[in-house]
Amino acid sequence: MYNLLRDLLFLLPAETAHTVALRSLQTTQQLGLQGKPQALEGRSLNVMGLSFPNPIGLAAGLDKNGDYLDGLASCGFGFLEIGTVTPRPQPGNDKPRLFRLNDAKAIINRMGFNNQGVDHLLAQVAKARYQGVLGINIGKNLTTPVAQAVDDYLLALRKVYAHAHYVTVNISSPNTPGLRQLQQGDELIQLLQTLKQAQAELAEQHGRYVPLAVKVAPDLDSEAIKVMAQALLECGVDGLIATNTTLDKSVVEHMPFGKEQGGLSGQPLMVRSTEVIAAFYAELGEALPIIGVGGIMSSADAQAKLAAGAKLVQLYTGFIYEGPPLVKACVTATT
Repeated sequence: MYNLLRDLLFLLPAETAHTVALRSLQTTQQLGLQGKPQALEGRSLNVMGLSFPNPIGLAAGLDKNGDYLDGLASCGFGFLEIGTVTPRPQPGNDKPRLFRLNDAKAIINRMGFNNQGVDHLLAQVAKARYQGVLGINIGKNLTTPVAQAVDDYLLALRKVYAHAHYVTVNISSPNTPGLRQLQQGDELIQLLQTLKQAQAELAEQHGRYVPLAVKVAPDLDSEAIKVMAQALLECGVDGLIATNTTLDKSVVEHMPFGKEQGGLSGQPLMVRSTEVIAAFYAELGEALPIIGVGGIMSSADAQAKLAAGAKLVQLYTGFIYEGPPLVKACVTATT
């Protein structure tokens, strides 16, 4: 059934199909046609001090504004991550900015953190019936200079803290100019130290500790991974999400849309993202949990991420191509 619906949706422009699919999913849930939104029963586990009913989550980017929480929860995910959200609303890059590469089961996007701002997202979270583990992914506004990025992250962290089970610091999107500079050296350490100090203050204020995770790019060499791993440990970060989209399009450049600007996700990213997970695990061991994401198109892919060192995994492009059956297959395979 999902394959038929997907084929119809894929007749539409990619971004239009994305919106139609999510709205349909949410409407079906609101009409009571899917029952109470809840996770599929699977292997429960504790990561970052949180209890997850199964290890299969939704990656950030699919629901940037928290508009579709209940519909997505009905698909059986063990946790949902929404965003990336910025302090102020912003339109993102000009359209078209989302491209399907069907032969590669891939997507190129240059969305540019299009979202309605953190206040809208929090209003949507408050309206949702979803009570499961919720991650909120935060970023900086396009108009905020990289040198002042910490101000945006602090503002967003303070706003979302009371409403999230964990917060992800996105410093790895390739679609906000200069953002990936924050993955490097002193800039990374200063950002993380500032956010960790704010986290401690917020924990005391709210009487509740909300873990802080960092999302990294797949386009890191071995030396950069070693340096970053050490920084994450020194700063006391609670989790690592590996990886975001890649700028390396060499395997798809011969395909229609294969040379479009933006980040590549989907099947071509599977091997590289898994390599990055394994490299970080070699540096971090069990000291820092890794959430693996990138190119999971089957239950075997999810298992490969876990075997490389991830404790949890997230779906994005695979969910677009394979739908809710992929969630069920991954939960079953990892139980």
